[in-house]
Amino acid sequence: MDVAQDPVEVTSLTELWDRVTGTQPDPERWLIIAAGLVALAAVTPWSVWRWSRTAITIAHEGGHGLVALLSGRTLTGIRLHSDTSGLTVSRGKPTGFGMVLTTAAGYTAPSLLGLGGAALLSAGRITALLWGAIALLGGLLVMVRNAYGVLAVLVTGAAFFLVSWLTSPDVQAAFAYLVVWFLLLGGVRPVFELQRKRRRGAAPQSDADQLARLTHVPGAVWVLFFAAVSLVCLTGGGHWLLTV
Repeated sequence: MDVAQDPVEVTSLTELWDRVTGTQPDPERWLIIAAGLVALAAVTPWSVWRWSRTAITIAHEGGHGLVALLSGRTLTGIRLHSDTSGLTVSRGKPTGFGMVLTTAAGYTAPSLLGLGGAALLSAGRITALLWGAIALLGGLLVMVRNAYGVLAVLVTGAAFFLVSWLTSPDVQAAFAYLVVWFLLLGGVRPVFELQRKRRRGAAPQSDADQLARLTHVPGAVWVLFFAAVSLVCLTGGGHWLLTV
């Protein structure tokens, strides 16, 4: 067997770099569809979603944190809780465009990450997607400030690393497509959950309501914006995934 195809045989940094930045063959269509169905099963039933939603929370809070840094704010910490809620704290001007971008980033982050992942997969960059996720999770881990959050990020990062390093190309492809489908599908449900909570008055400090106070645009409009982003990403990303 050609050792260059062995997932555990990497003899130099150059070979590792070539492996990460290279392209991989497109998987069979049935595998892509099966990955989507598994992702849907991880998002739809509440008994599963109450656990799998933690991965969406990681992306949500990571989106807040990344945009806070990009907009010039000082990121002081991220907390992830076992009830799948989270909190990102940053210092800086309490109003203005940077604060608006930071607040708006949470509910849009999972879907936008899924769209970016779909673009990578449509270009055959399966390994790049897996290692890019590891890098993002490593950066997030530095800023997590509670034990459950550290555990959640470590477990997620370990899954990506073990799959990318120890498994066959077919398993890597299946995992990558599952992750991207999950982000695209899982990015939609929290938006509708948010609006249900707002109707009951159970989320007065939600991102949408914070944005309403920052911009004087009604919170319901921001929820519609979140929904539009997530549905457009699901449509576009799903198209890319299914037309490889």
